[in-house]
Amino acid sequence: MARITYIEHGGKEHVVEVANGLTVMEGARDNGIPGIEADCGGACACSTCHVYVAPDWVEKLPAREAMEEDMLDFAYEPDPARSRLTCQIKVTDALDGLVVQMPAEQA
Repeated sequence: MARITYIEHGGKEHVVEVANGLTVMEGARDNGIPGIEADCGGACACSTCHVYVAPDWVEKLPAREAMEEDMLDFAYEPDPARSRLTCQIKVTDALDGLVVQMPAEQA
């Protein structure tokens, strides 16, 4: 299980524990955290679960795969270094302490 901090665009923080094997998107959805819409349900077919990963976590996450890279082109104001789709980040104990921030809107 990992404790993940989700920060809304306005700055409100939500710290929740997310079970291993779920995605960061599922953790937000299951805990009613606003700002991650996940319209496609986690199929990496939209960009509505886009977040900015805290700078100190960028290198700790697995690299983006090609499909995620392609979908980030449709995200609202993507950051080349920090943008990720939460449906593509599987939760493990190694993610304990992860901090993600939602953009102003989801595209």
